[in-house]
Amino acid sequence: MADKQPTQIASLGEFGLIDRLTSHLKPRNASTLTAAGDDAAVIDCGGGRVMVVSTDMMMEGIDFDLTYFPLKHLGYKVVTRGVSDILAMNARPRQILLSLGVSAKISVETLEELYNGAETACKELGVDIVGGDTTASVTGLTINITAVGEAARDEVVYRKGASEHDLICITGNLGAAYMGLHLLEREKRVLSDVADPEPQFAGNEYLLESYLKPRARQDIIEALAEEGIRPTAMIDLSDGLASDLRQLCKASACGARIYLERIPIAQQTTALAEQMNIDPVVAALNGGEDHQLLFTVPLAMQEKVMRMGLVDVIGHITPAQSGVCLVTPDGEQIALRAPAFDRE
Repeated sequence: MADKQPTQIASLGEFGLIDRLTSHLKPRNASTLTAAGDDAAVIDCGGGRVMVVSTDMMMEGIDFDLTYFPLKHLGYKVVTRGVSDILAMNARPRQILLSLGVSAKISVETLEELYNGAETACKELGVDIVGGDTTASVTGLTINITAVGEAARDEVVYRKGASEHDLICITGNLGAAYMGLHLLEREKRVLSDVADPEPQFAGNEYLLESYLKPRARQDIIEALAEEGIRPTAMIDLSDGLASDLRQLCKASACGARIYLERIPIAQQTTALAEQMNIDPVVAALNGGEDHQLLFTVPLAMQEKVMRMGLVDVIGHITPAQSGVCLVTPDGEQIALRAPAFDRE
């Protein structure tokens, strides 16, 4: 009998790998309300309060390129990534722990810039940096953030609560971070052999900021609370609209219809995408790293949601058997697929 071949990670995809590693894990403590499978873990603290905890890792050469990524912006973005997972649970971020794997090429001054950026984001969000760890690295800079938040137990929102006819909402335009990354990569290639490079960024400042310094949407969570709206399901848009919507629908055992003409795409995103022969809709669906929030609310709350002025309603929840589809202006329904490493 031939030896069984080892399973390649790429054959499972990111979410399939997580399912493979964690699906058999069962909580041993009554305080563990939610573990793997959502944006953050939820831990009962008693008295009707919960602690919400998330962790995220970024690796040089995979998640960021120090050729063009200012360390101060990188520190800011790390905090945004961690805090966005807390916000996606309808919780308030309170603390972060920042751990670093550092190679010999990294100077102390470089790390100070990183921490300055992280502290800037924390100050804006009312979050404390309360610790972390450092270790040596032979593969460049590695950053891990653990974010901690809190909420009332009955206010927490999971991915699994969407119901048929719920409205699908997003908190901002999509694809800008993706095009910001493409712009940076283009200028890096073009100027690789130039002695005094002068990258052409004029007119695309919004795209660069969307990628290099995205802001966590804490304002949305506060606005929802002021309007008395508790979403039925929510997820952080970090992997792209197509992938993250599919994850929400999988958790909620439902389908979805989103409408192409309702997906907000910034003018700079469309202009640069067309210049670079990229479909702006593909950028919006699959780009990722926008760190907007995707959430659902009952149809009866449509007027309240629209009154907020911060949210776009892009579709509605359907029965599971109908699948997750993009509807074009002429009525064609296109099944959404998760791209590349994120496919199931």
